[in-house]
Amino acid sequence: MSYLVPTEFVTKMVDSGESKVYMSTKDTLIRSTMAGAILALAAVFAIAVTLQTGSPLLGAVLFPVGFIMLYLMQFDLLTGVFMLVPLALMDKRPGVTVKQVLRNWGLVFLGNLAGALTVALMMSFIFTYGYNTDGGAIAAKVAGIGEARTIGYKAWGLDGWLTVFVRGMLCNWMVSMGVVGAMISTTVSGKAIAMWMPIMLFFYMGFEHSIVNMFLFPFSMIMGGNFTLGDYLLWNELPVVLGNLIGGMLFTGLALYTTHIKTGPKRNLR
Repeated sequence: MSYLVPTEFVTKMVDSGESKVYMSTKDTLIRSTMAGAILALAAVFAIAVTLQTGSPLLGAVLFPVGFIMLYLMQFDLLTGVFMLVPLALMDKRPGVTVKQVLRNWGLVFLGNLAGALTVALMMSFIFTYGYNTDGGAIAAKVAGIGEARTIGYKAWGLDGWLTVFVRGMLCNWMVSMGVVGAMISTTVSGKAIAMWMPIMLFFYMGFEHSIVNMFLFPFSMIMGGNFTLGDYLLWNELPVVLGNLIGGMLFTGLALYTTHIKTGPKRNLR
């Protein structure tokens, strides 16, 4: 069958988390760097489509192509490992420790950041013809996004910080559903459809994704966004990373694991 039942794909989730813990440093960094770069390209693609067509919905419909490409290639996003890797620890897989989980998260974070920053520099270079023009409409667009999603939250104080935190939770609830979607089918088309739906939802709703933001905000600053690195880190990246971590682990990983693997004693049906 092309569809796997939950008890089968949740076991695959735990197996995947365990394999990522034991992946070499080199492979982890390469895969996560490629993931950050591809997602960044998908983000600028979706922004360009939105600008050219005037339709944010069309941009959201097309954004998931990047996510699908990177997961079919088995590249790693921080949002995905936030959900998968702790499952191997919860399942008491031999040798999996908290230290190894944190090591994996740290390496994937660094790789995603490297990939996202590389694309930010490359795209800013080509949009400005080597920094000789102002970048045009796309520069103005990303500058505005960067300002709205840093100092725009800052203006609301603690409530603004909590707002972006909750948006980060909601984002990785959906993104990790996309990660799981890649596991519920044995066909490429089935995987693509299952991944597409939640990723489109998160992007259109404006939820906050830490890796997309690793590209978007440096790109915005280069393009003239009027905010500081401190604004970005405190009023976006920090609460988004924390929200992504909790949302993915709680709403997807833990929910599926506790109901499909760690079930209660079977009733005596005789």
